[in-house]
Amino acid sequence: MPDYRTRALFVQSALGDSAGPELQLLSVVLGRDLQPSDSFTGPTRKMPPSASAVDFFQLFVPDNVLKNMVVQTNMYAKKFQERFGSDGAWVEVTLTEMKAFLGYMISTSISHCESVLSIWSGGFYSNRSLALVMSQARFEKILKYFHVVAFRSSQTTHGLYKVQPFLDSLQNSFDSAFRPSQTQVLHEPLIDEDPVFIATCTERELRKRKKRKFSLWVRQCSSTGFIIQIYVHLKEGGGPDSLDALKNKPQLHSMVARSLCRNAAGKNYIIFTGPSITSLTLFEEFEKQGIYCCGLLSARKSDCTGLPLSMLTNPATPPARGQYQIKMKGNMSLICWYNKGHFRFLTNAYSPVQQGVIIKRKSGEIPCPLAVEAFAAHLSYICRYDDKYSKYFISHKPNKTWQQVFWFAISIAINNAYILYKMSDAYHVKRYSRAQFGERLVRELLGLEDASPTH
Repeated sequence: MPDYRTRALFVQSALGDSAGPELQLLSVVLGRDLQPSDSFTGPTRKMPPSASAVDFFQLFVPDNVLKNMVVQTNMYAKKFQERFGSDGAWVEVTLTEMKAFLGYMISTSISHCESVLSIWSGGFYSNRSLALVMSQARFEKILKYFHVVAFRSSQTTHGLYKVQPFLDSLQNSFDSAFRPSQTQVLHEPLIDEDPVFIATCTERELRKRKKRKFSLWVRQCSSTGFIIQIYVHLKEGGGPDSLDALKNKPQLHSMVARSLCRNAAGKNYIIFTGPSITSLTLFEEFEKQGIYCCGLLSARKSDCTGLPLSMLTNPATPPARGQYQIKMKGNMSLICWYNKGHFRFLTNAYSPVQQGVIIKRKSGEIPCPLAVEAFAAHLSYICRYDDKYSKYFISHKPNKTWQQVFWFAISIAINNAYILYKMSDAYHVKRYSRAQFGERLVRELLGLEDASPTH
């Protein structure tokens, strides 16, 4: 991390175009040493070399959580039949069957098939060894009644009440199982439709697909890819408070950022943000809490309140590549850097006088402030994470919003489990790829422990 020390720096003016005692010309940057409050990074529990895929998965989804799903599913089935008539084919689900049910769903993240029922078909995605564990009829019965929370309590008003206890449990397990690095990123992971399906389906099929009624943001460790915290924003309908209406509004993204960073105060974390979250007001608020930021700024997408207009407009004559302009207010720096276009960054985590470099294959090294280099490096890591892990999200697409959120959360838990596996001694015993780890997890959940992953 950069070492902030007293450095001389002459700038044109402080942030803001109006005069005032707090906006006087700065001649000295007073530095800080942003050392993390906890230098330990990585898994908090040492897993044995013999640990299996399901052992890592159950760090986040343990048996007590699965047993609760069993209880809630049986309760819902009972009440459903009391209201709509008995179902003679229904038998109460067991813990073993619930694990197998999850295994079947997770298998769609490996095969990328559109329907989990393809396992029992004679088609391309059929799998006889998996199909023999449970009949298709039994699976469909469990799918019909599956619940995490069977009934709404009288005090519940939250739209995600059927999945919120699971999300809370998952969050607690993320917090207890891993200590993140100092640098982290706030962003929306890639959870859209399977690209194979999009490429092959007709326009009519696309129109029939229901749009997601929620948006999901995460706080992610930028050195490992481990997702530290999840935030789900749910807005029903198409009114002024709908997700589409709020999507580009600064107040929504500031609310998301505050929620994702509520457990980060006082730890000297450095948070990288995209244009929709970056704002002077939010960054100053975080700085008071011991959270430091570096964000890409956009005059169209960002909340630019308090920022000088002169830095937000492009000059008539473009400067040379690598040149930049800086304005400051206290520890906050607004950087306008040019590289085949103007890029603006707002940061209180990196000294503007510290130099960095962007390396391009064709044009070589391009000089830039250290904040620009750090932002590019950490965001490119997250892009690589998305490329590697987003294709392993569960392909099953239920119509119910709470179930969509649930399967996305399960997918994130599996990706986190694989990251912990790669950091453990077990990885040195059997070096499973992400696909092989998923296959192994499916077979272990279905009770096929002796089967080896396919290559």
